[in-house]
Amino acid sequence: MAMTATSASRIPDAVKPVAPADRSRAVATVALAFASDPMMRWSFPDPERYFDIARDFIDAFGGHAVEHGGADEIADFSAVALWLPPGVSPNGEAMGAIIEANMPADRMQDGGGLVEQMNKFHPHEPHWYLPLIGTDPTKQGRGYGSALLKHALARCDRDRLPAYLESSNPVNVPLYQRHGFEVIGTIQQGSSPELVPMLRKPR
Repeated sequence: MAMTATSASRIPDAVKPVAPADRSRAVATVALAFASDPMMRWSFPDPERYFDIARDFIDAFGGHAVEHGGADEIADFSAVALWLPPGVSPNGEAMGAIIEANMPADRMQDGGGLVEQMNKFHPHEPHWYLPLIGTDPTKQGRGYGSALLKHALARCDRDRLPAYLESSNPVNVPLYQRHGFEVIGTIQQGSSPELVPMLRKPR
């Protein structure tokens, strides 16, 4: 469900790790970034409750990145990437509870089908997983997303490990391709938007 923005402009800001005390701030940036994301808004369409739901869901999906050294931010939390290292998974139990409590009933069956398809594409070998990356909408177009990707993918290459993501917005697929990701399929169920699973081999 990864998403970001890109630009060719030079990035003077350094990528920094997210400290445990700043976990909620990192999650809030991603929640802002995903406010117009097709999959997130299909899942949680109520605008009045979106941000409360999104913060909890994002924390369950990618929050473990903070404690495992896979969370990065740039330009005072203008953009954030939440990477899960090998052996670390999202909090599936919490995610399921949030979905059950907040997804429209007529989308629940399709949501379950999406999860099944996601599990089929997800690599089984050790890898870095990018569940979420996003830029504050007021800071997009400055290349922050590209800087975050470059930083994390250097780590993947150093460790000789592949990287995996599911793009929840087709606009971002070319960005990931420029960073070496390849499309390995399509995930879609019923009325849902498409997710695009993408894999990058180490270089």
